[in-house]
Amino acid sequence: MTTPEEPLAVGSSHALTLPEEQAGRRLDRVLAELVPQLSRSHWKELFAAGLVRVDGLACERPSTEVVPGSRVEFTVAGRAKHRAEAPDPRQLVVLHEDEALVVIDKPPGVLAHPTDTRSGATISDLAAARYGALPTLQGEDRPGIVHRLDAGTSGVMVLARTESAFEHLMNQFRAREVRKTYRALVYGTPRFDTGWIDAPLERDSGDSSRMVVARPGEGREAQTYYVVERRFRGLSLVAAQPKTGRTHQIRVHLTHAGMPLVGDKLYRRKGGPSLRLPPSAPVPSRQCLHAAEMRFVHPLTLEPVSYAAPLASDFAAMLAWTERELAP
Repeated sequence: MTTPEEPLAVGSSHALTLPEEQAGRRLDRVLAELVPQLSRSHWKELFAAGLVRVDGLACERPSTEVVPGSRVEFTVAGRAKHRAEAPDPRQLVVLHEDEALVVIDKPPGVLAHPTDTRSGATISDLAAARYGALPTLQGEDRPGIVHRLDAGTSGVMVLARTESAFEHLMNQFRAREVRKTYRALVYGTPRFDTGWIDAPLERDSGDSSRMVVARPGEGREAQTYYVVERRFRGLSLVAAQPKTGRTHQIRVHLTHAGMPLVGDKLYRRKGGPSLRLPPSAPVPSRQCLHAAEMRFVHPLTLEPVSYAAPLASDFAAMLAWTERELAP
């Protein structure tokens, strides 16, 4: 087996051969890419438990350099989960539903699906509680989940109710035919009203929770188009349309372009815009990023459809304060 694609059962053992093009890279990063069913933090636990072997020898150093052709054997261990409160389907804010799909307005602070360490009132849990069995083409723990939004990102999200709708929607995402528009409140006032950011992304080697702009010739391609909708004194309201759908793409790209998002503690970089907001500013505890609109072809009617969601209350309060206090 070279790259396992099926869900990996706890206690199962697997083996793969490291490809030539990965020479010299960190072993944990390569394994996380080759076996995406296991997160970087899960791989770290497997290394520490001695459950990863390279050419027959136990390997406990995730930073070990890859030697092409090496045989890696690993055993999947279970992880303790924090179970949140039982899902209450009434928490699901539905914008549209029919026999094929559901479009929701995801609130900030809610995970799209269970993770290695947390489950409970996630979007997939709430959807399954409300609609019953949903397709699990992306894993048994992700019923209905066609795409994801970061936990701190609010707005439009589409869920599939049938396997045929799931496959149809997934094909549109893969072909980059789904048009998504996000709104972000950012630090800084860009020189130009529009911009195109073409910067491949990769995991931060020092912090697996972060993505970074990759070195030339590395990483996965990522492109974002943005429009400055409103300018304030030190802040701007930006509409971003990602062409690709990489993890944290808009947050990393806008920060890379000198526009870190208000409230984003993970990507607020040193040396960036220096505006210091007063204590009275209602800065949200998460990034000011909202999936405002999504357009795609409906899998049943084959007609273009569009769905929109208003700004979440914390983002709206911050924008109202900005309009009042930082008007140009």
